[in-house]
Amino acid sequence: MPNAKLLIFDLDGTLIDSKKDLVQAVNAARCHMGLNTLDDETVASYVGNGAPVLIRRAMGAEASEADCAAALEYFIAYYSEHRLDHTTLYPGVRQALDDLRAEGHRLAILTNKPVRISRAIIDGLGLKEHFFQVYGGNSFDQKKPHPIGVETLMAEVGSDPSRTMMIGDSGVDIQTARNAGITAVGVTYGFQPDSLDNNPPDYCIDDMRELLPIVRNGSR
Repeated sequence: MPNAKLLIFDLDGTLIDSKKDLVQAVNAARCHMGLNTLDDETVASYVGNGAPVLIRRAMGAEASEADCAAALEYFIAYYSEHRLDHTTLYPGVRQALDDLRAEGHRLAILTNKPVRISRAIIDGLGLKEHFFQVYGGNSFDQKKPHPIGVETLMAEVGSDPSRTMMIGDSGVDIQTARNAGITAVGVTYGFQPDSLDNNPPDYCIDDMRELLPIVRNGSR
């Protein structure tokens, strides 16, 4: 996979360590609904399929649709206000993005997180200029692992599957890449590294800076 043109990144667990802010927002919503809090790892295991699924999982199977809707509304409002209380870039991410951008690669984000919050986080972390596009879970009719987001991004920059990569921390991201027929790169430091065991990527990296030689010449 030499000379990749388009690099598509997941957000939570890939570029940003947002676990604490997500956990606190989920537990704030649960407390608002009269429920006790959940531990950090449990909440983190629910992340990856978008905010509605996150809240449905956090509320439990016994929760009504009305209660889930109310909890989701509270979660979105709370998280919008506290999205950057503790969230940071993972080590090596800024340097890797700087280098990839300088080398002329087109960078985009495709996340199942709501798009408005995603763009606000990227802007707040000073990375807005690195990405030509940020798409979220409500940008299309279908979320990842549906390939519509990848296909749209490829069309926007005139890239083909052989020159496009998806980089993410979960099986959802790897399956998205498979569904779009593009190269999959998994990061081992994210929220759900165990999910890569059942959805093995083409490459695994322990630090985002390890992506550069893969992009340049297809090998680490």
